[in-house]
Amino acid sequence: MAIFEPWDIVRVPFPYTDRPVRQRRPALVVAAGELQTAHGLLWLAMITSAEHYGWPGDVFISDLGSAGLPAPSIVRPAKIATIDARDAGRLGTLPLPDREPVRMYLRQRLSDLG
Repeated sequence: MAIFEPWDIVRVPFPYTDRPVRQRRPALVVAAGELQTAHGLLWLAMITSAEHYGWPGDVFISDLGSAGLPAPSIVRPAKIATIDARDAGRLGTLPLPDREPVRMYLRQRLSDLG
């Protein structure tokens, strides 16, 4: 099984919140490491086409080549999923300039846990 790192972009069967199907789509790894080695899981943020831009926290992906994506896309950190790491295939990595806004959004949401 491949070992993934935070900021990797992978293709996975991402679940929808509004219908009982999964579609193979790109996603951003936000947690792997021990989560993957101990449980075989990845925590992911959805990646969608830029035409769906408009949610608070959406982050445009500035370099599609390094991300391994064919079309303008955004990270949507409001949509998080847990996926079996065996279902993931690496596409690329999130460009450095795009990471801080994703990190800040997730840190703020998680700080609500106290």
